[in-house]
Amino acid sequence: MLEVAADPQRLGAQIGFIAILHTWGQNLLLHPHLHCLVPAGGFSPDHQSWIHPKYNFFLPVEVLSSVFRAKFVDGLRMTYQQGELVFPRSIAELENPKRFAAFVDALFQKDWVVYAKPAFGGPSQVLGYLGRYTHRVAISNHRLLAFDSQGVTFRWKDYAHGNKQRKMTLSASEFLRRFTQHILPRGFVRIRQFGYLANTHRSARLALARQLLAAAPPDEQSPPDIVDTSTYRCPHCNGEMRIGPNLSARQLAAQCRPLDSS
Repeated sequence: MLEVAADPQRLGAQIGFIAILHTWGQNLLLHPHLHCLVPAGGFSPDHQSWIHPKYNFFLPVEVLSSVFRAKFVDGLRMTYQQGELVFPRSIAELENPKRFAAFVDALFQKDWVVYAKPAFGGPSQVLGYLGRYTHRVAISNHRLLAFDSQGVTFRWKDYAHGNKQRKMTLSASEFLRRFTQHILPRGFVRIRQFGYLANTHRSARLALARQLLAAAPPDEQSPPDIVDTSTYRCPHCNGEMRIGPNLSARQLAAQCRPLDSS
């Protein structure tokens, strides 16, 4: 994205973005990909002006797809030449240089997917989007339906067939195998910043962006509406309701006073 955005024929700007690693699909199979948040625009090469997108889309996805594919394949070839690739038995034939070269050449016959979504409406939407991918691993509890001697049953969305809601049952060992694929190694950085959002000069670049966009600093802006999710209203009396601690049945019974027998 940095390279395509810097091309004067595309945007001609120095951009920044946040990338979040996401390794799973709805069926828990390994599907590594990145979700990226990209501000709509960037700095001119001399940092004297802010460049807005020329079109309704930020960058052409066809160009991004081609550049992404070329860079990924170059990295794959380099890793192979350095002897860092491991081929399990099902694809052991790729250890042969000729078979590997044929496999890599075939990758250029496929379209690689780069999907661009419309811009968010504001800070709260950005936070909502980030929250779905930053601290969740593989599957959330509300998708788990049952566990018994037959296996684990969970709900999943079939994107290939109109986003239909389906149920899947896996053996316990297969469910654990799929789940543990998505536990990252200790110290692995899952969220990274690039371009002018990189840690080395993010504060200075953001201040310059606000200046060029004539935007007020964060402490001078009105904070977005934040709903206090710890407070609810009773549907009958409209009184304040607050979530207390989760108590087991034994703890709850210990706190209950016996009924007056009289």
